[in-house]
Amino acid sequence: MGFMGRQAGLRGAAVAVALLLGLAGCGRSGGLTDGRQGGATGKPPAGGDAKPAAGDVLPGMVSAAVARTQLAALVVAKPGTMAGYSRDKFTHWAEQGDKCDTREVVLRRGGKNVKQDAECRAVSGTWKSLYDGADISDASKLDIDHMVPLAEGWRSGAAGWDAAKRKAFANDLTRPQLLAVSAASNRSKGDQSPDLWQPPDKASWCQYGRAWTTVKSYYGLTVTQPEKAMLTTMIDTCAS
Repeated sequence: MGFMGRQAGLRGAAVAVALLLGLAGCGRSGGLTDGRQGGATGKPPAGGDAKPAAGDVLPGMVSAAVARTQLAALVVAKPGTMAGYSRDKFTHWAEQGDKCDTREVVLRRGGKNVKQDAECRAVSGTWKSLYDGADISDASKLDIDHMVPLAEGWRSGAAGWDAAKRKAFANDLTRPQLLAVSAASNRSKGDQSPDLWQPPDKASWCQYGRAWTTVKSYYGLTVTQPEKAMLTTMIDTCAS
């Protein structure tokens, strides 16, 4: 009886230790999970999850005050050379999952009542073109504009980037870099900076100036003095 009692006691002690270790393990696992989700190094949602704030049509927008601070910090320099430039060096459009590429995600995000087919192509919906105020109900009449054009990015710093960073710049769904606009307004803009081209609808200047500045600030691109002056003018149209 004494031997059996000792065996039972040892088994009970082992079970108790296992339970304690299990509880401690759960605590460590939960702590690590919470840290990853809520830590400062957490990554923003992938794909088209970034949503515009109220009053803006683009995600990742900042206030006029923050935009002015960003603009003041940008390095002023002359435009770089276009030697070696090719749109092919900025891979786009990237696949975003569920048969959707970046273009289709932007169309879905920027329109109302957008319906897509089995291949993720937008087959119906309505869009408001920020640059000229045009109302559009046919996706084929829309272009996806790079707020800071690829060629403008090249001559203000992207010439020195690697392929991965250029791809990220060309497919950025988190910052205010991509939007659906009328094909006419996008082609009028081309690769020009704000001192050379401004949206014809001046009601868009506040958003345009803040968006352009935010993208250049995030990617560490330079500005020219005339470009900086026009961005200041645009940001100054924001209601205080």
